[in-house]
Amino acid sequence: MNVKIEESWREALQPEFDKPYFADLVAFLHREKAEGKVIYPPGRLIFNAFELCPLDKVKVVILGQDPYHNPGQAMGLSFSVPAGVPAPPSLKNIFKEIEDDLGVRMSGSPDLAPWAQQGVLLLNAVLTVRAGQPTSHAGIGWQTFTDAVIKTISDHCEGVVFLLWGNYARGKAPLIDTGRHTVLEAAHPSPLARGAFFGCRHFSRTNAILASEGKEPINWVL
Repeated sequence: MNVKIEESWREALQPEFDKPYFADLVAFLHREKAEGKVIYPPGRLIFNAFELCPLDKVKVVILGQDPYHNPGQAMGLSFSVPAGVPAPPSLKNIFKEIEDDLGVRMSGSPDLAPWAQQGVLLLNAVLTVRAGQPTSHAGIGWQTFTDAVIKTISDHCEGVVFLLWGNYARGKAPLIDTGRHTVLEAAHPSPLARGAFFGCRHFSRTNAILASEGKEPINWVL
């Protein structure tokens, strides 16, 4: 199957695109559209995380669950919304932790594309959602695909820092070779976690790890 995705990812993931489950996934999305369902993010942004962060550039992975389901929010990057859209609660908490961890001031811009362009793969486990219906596409095959993405990074890259926030993301840890990569775990930044995310210091810790491996640290300030 010919999928429009950044070339290095297309080459690495072609075996997934050729499997029956992926053809079924694409057919499902086409049916949803034909039935008049609104799907987020827009088709051109479904693989945005891969477009902005090619496989050989991946230094950090931040795993989310599924896209935002309200109009104008989902942009194909986990936790990110476009500039001019109010930051959702989890993103506000991420920014608060960055400020406390690094002693910086965030502008409040909720577009995380600058992180992606520095090598942070902002990956949702499920890449689409029906408008107004969270987790509505959780069972259509995306998780099989994104598990393969995580395994591909683990097998093809060196010294990647995986940030796993919350029990769902932590469940992906067995896919990662911890002999080659670092896994940092914390509570989810959602307010539902009652502040347990705060104090994880994942942003300074990530940069220390990258620096120790001779890699350029991430400029987290937006």
